Amino acid sequence: MSGVWGGGGGGMGGDRGGGLEADKEPGLLERVARELRVRHYSPRTEEAYLSWVRRFVRYFGRRHPEELGAEDVRAFLSHLASTRKVAASTQNQALAALLFLYAEVLGIPLEEVSSFVRAKRPKRLPIVLTRKEVAALFEQLDGTPLLMAQLMYGSGLRLKECARLRVKDLCFDRGEVVIRGGKGDRDRVAPLPRLLEQPLRAQLVRVKRQHDADLKAAGGWVELPGSLERKFPAAGREWPWHWVFPATRTYFHPATNQYRRHHLHATALQKAVRVAGRAAGVSSRVNCQALRHTFATHLLESGSDIRTIQELMGHRSVATTMIYTHVLNRGGLGVRSPLDTLL
Repeated sequence: MSGVWGGGGGGMGGDRGGGLEADKEPGLLERVARELRVRHYSPRTEEAYLSWVRRFVRYFGRRHPEELGAEDVRAFLSHLASTRKVAASTQNQALAALLFLYAEVLGIPLEEVSSFVRAKRPKRLPIVLTRKEVAALFEQLDGTPLLMAQLMYGSGLRLKECARLRVKDLCFDRGEVVIRGGKGDRDRVAPLPRLLEQPLRAQLVRVKRQHDADLKAAGGWVELPGSLERKFPAAGREWPWHWVFPATRTYFHPATNQYRRHHLHATALQKAVRVAGRAAGVSSRVNCQALRHTFATHLLESGSDIRTIQELMGHRSVATTMIYTHVLNRGGLGVRSPLDTLL
């Protein structure tokens, strides 16, 4: 199957000349990745689409997608829903990946695309904690996980947005956190809680000390977004571009021959918050996304305008933000139960 996954003999990757490795045609996955990058899809979308292409090919006994068609795509999606019991959002993601594969990579737009029935996503209310539960959760955390959890709740950050914060994104004078390249590759500004100003300054002092030590050890590099590494070759070692929450260990990046430090891995914070939620006795399933939902709901409870919350959350449509009106601490639809007024 080397002709599908990469260069080599077979339909997708045979040698075109004298057998040199550099002359091999790119494999299917390489072509998909290349087309995604040309269109500036996010790394997470690229990873998801490549995964669905692999699963699609393996489901049909590693046959090349050019030998398959619309009915096969429909059968695969039906398998996901009926056998694998995947969520509607997962099925829709698989469909999007396969439509991209055929239309943009293979140049074979699937016929009757409109006939593909996209699974309807059920409306689910987000998990929202009370103020007492948030306080109890924070009591079970300490160090960097506590600071990051407080920042997600205090600024409404997504988990990845918090982990990828850079030093230059903290604006203490204006009381702002600048989120660069958030969901949908959009920038936005969030409030910087005043209670976190001193803890964040102390965090930066510790990180700066670590960064200086990395520089002395011929390291100190961090990954830069987009083409900045090419435009500003030395920027990867500059302090403003460093992570606010760096990882504990460095790694070697062979493509650039650099010793780099990544940001703290998201799973470390996820695990810490989950364990803290259980220790705090919170009945709801606590995760990092719940802190972001709680941020929006508590702002709404405090009288903040729904449009303002939309901007702070980075939602494209106010309809997405309106979900928080259904979880306010005012009973169903904001009314009192008749049982409470019976006597």
